[in-house]
Amino acid sequence: MEEILDSLLTLSTENEIVEFKEANNRYDKDKLGKYFSALANEANLQGKSRAWFVMGVKDDKSITGTSINDREINEYKLEMSNSTSPKCSFVEVHRIIKDGKNVLLFEIPASPKGQPIAWKGHWYGRDGESLGALNQIELDTIRSQSKQVDWSASIIESATIDDLSPEAIAFARIQFKEKNSRLRDEVDTWTDQVFLDKAKITIKGKITNTTILLLGNPESEHFINPATSRITWILKDKDNIEKDYEHFYSPFILTVIDVSAKIRNLKYRYIKSDSLFPEEVDQYDPYIIREALNNCIAHQDYTLGGKIIVVENEDGLLSFINSGKFIPNSVEEVVTSESPEPRYRNTFLVGAMVNLNMIDTIGSGIKRMYNIQRRKFFPLPEYDLREDKVKVTIYGKVVDLNYARKVAEMPSLSLEDIIILDKVAKQKNISDEEAKTLKNKKLIEGRKPSYHISSKVAAITGEKADYMKQRGIDDEYCQKMILDYLDKFSVGTKKDFDKLLLDKLPDVLNEKQKRNKVKNNLQTLRRLGKIEPIDNVWKLSK
Repeated sequence: MEEILDSLLTLSTENEIVEFKEANNRYDKDKLGKYFSALANEANLQGKSRAWFVMGVKDDKSITGTSINDREINEYKLEMSNSTSPKCSFVEVHRIIKDGKNVLLFEIPASPKGQPIAWKGHWYGRDGESLGALNQIELDTIRSQSKQVDWSASIIESATIDDLSPEAIAFARIQFKEKNSRLRDEVDTWTDQVFLDKAKITIKGKITNTTILLLGNPESEHFINPATSRITWILKDKDNIEKDYEHFYSPFILTVIDVSAKIRNLKYRYIKSDSLFPEEVDQYDPYIIREALNNCIAHQDYTLGGKIIVVENEDGLLSFINSGKFIPNSVEEVVTSESPEPRYRNTFLVGAMVNLNMIDTIGSGIKRMYNIQRRKFFPLPEYDLREDKVKVTIYGKVVDLNYARKVAEMPSLSLEDIIILDKVAKQKNISDEEAKTLKNKKLIEGRKPSYHISSKVAAITGEKADYMKQRGIDDEYCQKMILDYLDKFSVGTKKDFDKLLLDKLPDVLNEKQKRNKVKNNLQTLRRLGKIEPIDNVWKLSK
């Protein structure tokens, strides 16, 4: 990120998508929100994926540094999420040391197509360096984006039915009849041209981009150039080294089957416990593989020219990656919503895939994936929505058998609760509101950001030993061990105390945090007058 900062510092002046602020020790949240709205909207209008708000730098590009800490940054993130519409926050906040001083680089996403970002009900924009209301022309420009042409419905005048795969058309008929059982007998009387129109894959006999993707011969890919109809499967070993790969092309209706067959869906054997567990299950549920892969096809932004990538790791992880922003506000919103997403990037393609029984539009696909993983006691699917891509990772193994089983059995836990607990188990950051929810239910303990599973859950799950290891020894006992050491050996160095205490401190702390905790306890004992530093060693005070 330092290269990006250096690039921004070369600008002759601020512009519509870059703002510098001195912000030595704090910055007003309301002003930040207005800039967030303005920069997000301007990035959209300029066709950029993001904008930048830089703290610790003056308008003249001189580095002043900022003392704003992680707690304040998290407060900014929460405030953006709570007061923007549609709900949005920073992609990431990067802390960079420049000229020996702290600089914060706030990465702001462009507003979604067709949806300007508002701050507390008002739309903001920029005119050069000036902040103000988003003017009517700019507002209309963003709103009109939702009326843009659907790429997947575009007609290819030079393509004909001869550019399609007969095998794919035959299989499409079978799938269409499966989806529309009342038309089963009638479908058999249709010509291919009639069938393709009825299934809404072609438009009045004209071949569309959707037709080529789903039913086209592999050599027909040139019709949709610079878009591609390609899926790449990659196998990596436990060290993340590539071992094998293969490219797959249209027709996607058949390719999905070929890619799924390529994935090594091994059997996962549970440790025998009681009747709750089968002896073995598939690592990856076939429905999840199909749903994730078809979602990539349906929601890929083909105008970016990227390909769909499936990465299989030998350590039990399976990832699906497609180009394009995630259109809903969040994955959690999709999982908890009772209604389908109202907008699609490729409306015509989605409709065709529904008719061919490849996907549904009732909004239950991702939720069903979550519940399948929950019932198998595997970690929940994990989404990464950065860099204009959507990456979903599926776990094909149990992380902690007893914990997973018992937590899944707790009748009071909703899917929403388990989604947040899953983040804690994976040591992911959770919001203050999520932490409050779990703490009120006594499901987690600890301080931000080092939360851990509470003693209540540990007692239920039989993970008491792990709970104690997560919690570690408290400061009082830590100080007692230091005093006992000095009473026995007379002197001790910081290195001695690190060796004595580091492995007894909470596992939720990293190495640096553990060493700081030892240092803080030594300083506490010094302030209490119990120990003193003499010639680079610690001794008991006289």
